Amino acid sequence: MTHPTHPAVPHPTHIAVPHPTHTAVPHPTRPAVSAPPPHRRPATARAAATAVAAGALLLTGCGSGQDSGASAAGPNGTFKAAECPAQPTTTWPAPAPAGGGSHPVRTATGEVTVPDAPHRVVVLDTAELDSALTLGVTPVGATRSDVASGFLDYLPQDKLAGIKDVGKIGAPNLEAIAALKPDLILTNKVRDGQRYADLSKIAPTVMTDSTGYPWKQNFAVHAAALNKIPEAKRTVAAYRAHAERVTTALGGPAKARALRTNVVRFVEGADTRIYGCQSYIGTVLDDLGTGPTAVVDGARNGLMVEVSPEQITKADADAVFYATYGSPEKSKEAQITTGPLWKNLRAVKNGKSLRVDDQLWIQGIGYTAADKILDEIQQRLAKK
Repeated sequence: MTHPTHPAVPHPTHIAVPHPTHTAVPHPTRPAVSAPPPHRRPATARAAATAVAAGALLLTGCGSGQDSGASAAGPNGTFKAAECPAQPTTTWPAPAPAGGGSHPVRTATGEVTVPDAPHRVVVLDTAELDSALTLGVTPVGATRSDVASGFLDYLPQDKLAGIKDVGKIGAPNLEAIAALKPDLILTNKVRDGQRYADLSKIAPTVMTDSTGYPWKQNFAVHAAALNKIPEAKRTVAAYRAHAERVTTALGGPAKARALRTNVVRFVEGADTRIYGCQSYIGTVLDDLGTGPTAVVDGARNGLMVEVSPEQITKADADAVFYATYGSPEKSKEAQITTGPLWKNLRAVKNGKSLRVDDQLWIQGIGYTAADKILDEIQQRLAKK
């Protein structure tokens, strides 16, 4: 979960991309063409063959320079930390006064009046679904991710059973939504800004500006809309305590700050991504005191940088978490992780290259996902 992160990708500011809405670029079928005899091969064919051979040399570690296997660590053997800005402080609206029946919520589209106790909520993105379930609200309808299971696999399956599928993220079925007779719709402008007028005719629609990086503030907006602010604050406090426990398990704040952790995503139809400070997963790592290497400095909107297979050495860190969107073959995961450049990474040599679930680490955005990620980091990185 360019989701614009989460998977493909309209890229507004601070979006965690490709998201479940990411559509993998298909490889068109090419007709079989007989190659001309060697002595008659055109110059363009010879040039193409030379380029392919050069690329193969790079990918097999036979080139030269940093991209062919040189360590990304500095002269002192350590990895330089990215220059990450401080995360924004969450602003909490006041809880709705008791007995009013409805209350206003400040949203990305202006003030919206919503019921105090919504019973039929429809959510149109992964962060909104995580927020609702985290706060004990089971939606009557939700859009599905572009995955075989429909809804993301880290979410509690018993809560998902009764949720009606109302189409793909970024392309909801408005008739299916209306048929559910919702009294509240939660989404964001990145996915559904152009549908705001139509959605508002169905039910009060609360939109955040974007998804991904501002997920903590978005959670506060979702909590205000669901009238669950006290519950939301308890969730945040529990998460912070959880992060502190994991930091302690990693050896304490100083050791966590010295630990460089890159998150790599192999994406079908695109180059490989290394996630930056202003991505969802970047904020979770920052909550532990760790974070990416300086390779992500200068990333557009702080989200991510893309590297080709022969540049994979740039992803090296003390620990590398990697996920795949699409098939291992079409995303180049299989090609890269079996090659000598990958095997030469310090993280790989030290047993700290760790494959993780793309749906949880990238596509799932919220406190339920974040708590599960913290558990996994402790299980896989903390000394036993």
